Amino acid sequence: MKSLLSSIVLWSLFLVGLSATVASGAVLDGTQKDVATYGGIALSLVGGSRIAKKDPIKSFLSSPPVLWFLFLFNGVVAAAAGFALDGVQGITTAAGMGLVSLGAGFGLLQSRGTRSRAAENHGMRSRGTENRGTQALETQGRRTPTPA
Repeated sequence: MKSLLSSIVLWSLFLVGLSATVASGAVLDGTQKDVATYGGIALSLVGGSRIAKKDPIKSFLSSPPVLWFLFLFNGVVAAAAGFALDGVQGITTAAGMGLVSLGAGFGLLQSRGTRSRAAENHGMRSRGTENRGTQALETQGRRTPTPA
């Protein structure tokens, strides 16, 4: 029950933050609009990052197909944003999407390294247990000297 309640609160925070970010321009003007937009961004970032750390979402986001999609899609959007948008908006969009693409790329490299290390460790474990087994057999036949 506690997990369900925390999930509902986090998803509500995330959705309220997104709504405040998107809809504040239609309702408010001036400084109030800016405060609502930046407050909404903060709420959605906090809620979204906490949601992403929970197990079903975390395992989904760290799967290789999702990481490849994020890497390629955001890389293409970052490259296109530099040409399609002018000025500061194009630069910030390209930088933001490029950072997401780089993060997914590093995630791919990290998961690849983890898989290769796991395969190496698996091979070492089986060799290690074989060695321990033979050492145990060798020491069974020997008697340890007792002090006189």
